[in-house]
Amino acid sequence: MLPLEGLTVVAVEQAVAAPFCTSRLADAGATVYKVERPEGDFARGYDAAARGQSSYFVWLNRGKTSVVIDLATGDGRRTLEKLIAGADVLVQNLKPGAMDKLGFARERLRRDYPGLVICTISGYGDDGPYAGRKAYDLLIQAESGLASITGGPETPARVGLSIVDIATGATAHAAILEALIGRSKTGQGADIRISMFDVMADWLTVPLLNAENGHPPKRMGLAHTSIAPYGVFRSKDGREILISIQSEREWKKLCAEVMNMPYLPNDPRFSNMVERVRNRKLTDDTVSDVFGTMTRDDLLKRLTEADIAFAEVNTMDDLSVHPHLRRIEVETPNGTVAYPAPASIVVDEMRHYGAVPAVGNQ
Repeated sequence: MLPLEGLTVVAVEQAVAAPFCTSRLADAGATVYKVERPEGDFARGYDAAARGQSSYFVWLNRGKTSVVIDLATGDGRRTLEKLIAGADVLVQNLKPGAMDKLGFARERLRRDYPGLVICTISGYGDDGPYAGRKAYDLLIQAESGLASITGGPETPARVGLSIVDIATGATAHAAILEALIGRSKTGQGADIRISMFDVMADWLTVPLLNAENGHPPKRMGLAHTSIAPYGVFRSKDGREILISIQSEREWKKLCAEVMNMPYLPNDPRFSNMVERVRNRKLTDDTVSDVFGTMTRDDLLKRLTEADIAFAEVNTMDDLSVHPHLRRIEVETPNGTVAYPAPASIVVDEMRHYGAVPAVGNQ
């Protein structure tokens, strides 16, 4: 028996953040009713990369039941009321105030259904000067300052996936599970409110505190502001390899066992982390010159034997055939799609990942 079997979730959701959360609830056995407009969640049209279907939708809506409800009609609102009356959890990420206007104010739902766990996802929360703003992933990447510390020295950049949406969905998932545990003790539900801006601000605590302390982070691409060598170096045959030297012991092993330069740590310019960072260009150039004399295979062998942390700078093509990639297969209206497995592995518990629904489960 899966841990959330017997629980019912109503998801008045669209796009990425809320569907990420509810897909994980469905994976754990909850019955998830995804409420869609007659034309369906607009995320169904984001792309056609998964057998002619949206990769976002196929990834984030497995195991759910699609229920088409036109909330602009009285019949539609009555249908939603019946679903909520039998639910344990309500998740919604419509624009601020939309559910209130439809007659589903959270205060009313808490009064009528005291055991209901309600989770509302928004861009900026209920209060404050930006509460009424529309918010999407890239907008919050910019507004929160995340883009200012991402990319190379020349210009800010976006993180190459929907990191704000995913982080918000994961935060909502954790908060709902906490509330369900609390309900098992008290019988009372919860009114959870999560904003995308708050989630990203929380994640940006370390760069923020450093900036407020007079050391604003610099955009350094695949490098580290306070550690050297920590970055990408190219092999003789053109492969990019990222290494991370976290301690003096590792630095000495890199010099002696990989670079054949055991004397290098005795040079005052390379004698400790502070000096290596101060002389970052010289440090990086020295490592680069040596790496450039060896092939990728030779370098990986030496780094592995010396127990140095490293990674290859891979592409999506590389990930597709990566020996460490686990996949699941999910049924969709257009056939089976294989994609990366959820990260959590529960030992001795078999997981079945449900099908992706057509609009209205047709």
